[in-house]
Amino acid sequence: MRWNEDHESPDVIDRRGESSSSSTGGGPGLGGLLAFVPFLFRSPFGWLVLLVVGAIVAFGFFRRTLVPTAKNRPASEDKMAHFVAFVLDDTQANWTREFTARRRSYRRAKLVLFTDGTDTACGYGRSATGPFYCPADERAYIDLGFYRDLEQRLGARGDFAKAYVIAHEIGHHVQKILGANAKVPRSGAEGPSGASVRLELQADCYAGVWAHSTAQRSILEKGDIESALGAAAAIGDDRLQRRGGGRVRPETFTHGTSEQRVSWFQRGASSGRLEDCDTFTAGSL
Repeated sequence: MRWNEDHESPDVIDRRGESSSSSTGGGPGLGGLLAFVPFLFRSPFGWLVLLVVGAIVAFGFFRRTLVPTAKNRPASEDKMAHFVAFVLDDTQANWTREFTARRRSYRRAKLVLFTDGTDTACGYGRSATGPFYCPADERAYIDLGFYRDLEQRLGARGDFAKAYVIAHEIGHHVQKILGANAKVPRSGAEGPSGASVRLELQADCYAGVWAHSTAQRSILEKGDIESALGAAAAIGDDRLQRRGGGRVRPETFTHGTSEQRVSWFQRGASSGRLEDCDTFTAGSL
């Protein structure tokens, strides 16, 4: 995949290394704690309390020190941040063109880079969840450590595998604008043909629509589509459940099987047409 390694995007919000209110848990400030010192000295357990408080403060200090910051994170991670910014802008430029051709207006989404966890309008987001999109604030979220897991643990390699992840999340943003999110109930959406699976497969198809456009603009290189297909297959519900050591339970599916994810991405990549991604009226997924 050809891309500009110095690319910056006004739509990227970099929170890497920051502590969120949910992760720190809040609590009284240093001034408030000092106000209790005289009382602690008069209490028979005062010294014990001071030791515990001191340990908590020290833990917080070292935690902030150990979290990568702009000064001490590896250059490879900053390079990946530039990559994400490039893919974000390229996908959104393509969707702007697609919407304009249909006489509609496209709203650009933001993308938040974070470490471990961060606050969102959809609640507290954790890196363990993987990349996600929050329709309430129209932002995509990703901990770049996910790419390491994608490559090393799931075996999906190549730049276009990583690009597919961003394109999929922006696909969810396209759904928000077009109203597809309203078709997914708050409960009971799971299952092999449930609304949640249909929503995710449509986002895969939209990622394919973007992939189709890259072939027209000399971004795509040999092997890129195969790389994206590998990523789509790696994160199918059935494969992830097998990898987790459990049996495949279709009734719990939320994203679709590996075969379905590959199929819908290919559909979008082959035609390049948004209209070919209607998973909600499709009789068979």
